[in-house]
Amino acid sequence: MTLSRLVLMLLAAAYVPSPARAAGDPAGTPIWVNAGLQSYHFRRDKDYREQNWGIGAEALFAPDHALMLGTYLNSENVRSRYFGYQWRPFHWQPGGLNVSTGVAASLIDGYPTTNNRGWFLTAFPTVAVEGKWLGANVLLLPNLSQGAVLAVQLKLRVW
Repeated sequence: MTLSRLVLMLLAAAYVPSPARAAGDPAGTPIWVNAGLQSYHFRRDKDYREQNWGIGAEALFAPDHALMLGTYLNSENVRSRYFGYQWRPFHWQPGGLNVSTGVAASLIDGYPTTNNRGWFLTAFPTVAVEGKWLGANVLLLPNLSQGAVLAVQLKLRVW
């Protein structure tokens, strides 16, 4: 599947009725875009790439539920694609920011050391910090064979 098809799928999904739209929110389903992520690998003896540039998007269909997809240059210097779901049931609003936390599950491909670059499923804890137009996702990605990764993904709200 090409990146353009992934983006078109997400934009089409934005027109699915959501609780926000039903409640009269004129903005409808929030759509965020990102430019990949920055990562810190706890296993420092490997020469992993930590600037994982790409393009991605997420759509929040309800305060607790989001879909995400995109592509990035992974830590093994190979292009990866992902499609996932976030469940963030815990919310609070310090200093006017929306903070939510929960878990995400994603299908990811492109890693030579995992499933020979094929698709695999992974689950990980996530924290989202969102203002009106800017936000960030903080992810802790477990990996038993290559070591865990802490990643930060900056995002911009476009819808």
